[in-house]
Amino acid sequence: QVQLVESGGGLVQAGGSLRLSCAASGRTIGSYAMGWFRQAPGKEREFVAAMHWNGVLTYYADSVKGRFTISRDNALNTVYLQMHSLKPEDTAVYYCGASKGGNYYGSQYYDYWGQGTQVTVSS
Repeated sequence: QVQLVESGGGLVQAGGSLRLSCAASGRTIGSYAMGWFRQAPGKEREFVAAMHWNGVLTYYADSVKGRFTISRDNALNTVYLQMHSLKPEDTAVYYCGASKGGNYYGSQYYDYWGQGTQVTVSS
């Protein structure tokens, strides 16, 4: 079992930055692909970013490319999502997930999830 705990969310003005963290426990995440998803009220959970277990390959939703960066520190068993140039449409609960599979874009392929952290971007 892998337990994931997100942190770092909050209220920020449009154009601002936040860094989300996802701390894992129970098992090392070194062999897992790690992803970030978000869910806004009344909407489905959507893919934001993911990183291959090798820590090199990264994948991003078109809506966040160039603004968000996913990274991982396997020694700390932690994954990060650095968010810049935030927009009101980025407002959502952000979830961290761990996947043993090879598909990064679908939430159904993730085996473990955190409880989420709220990001609110004011205009």
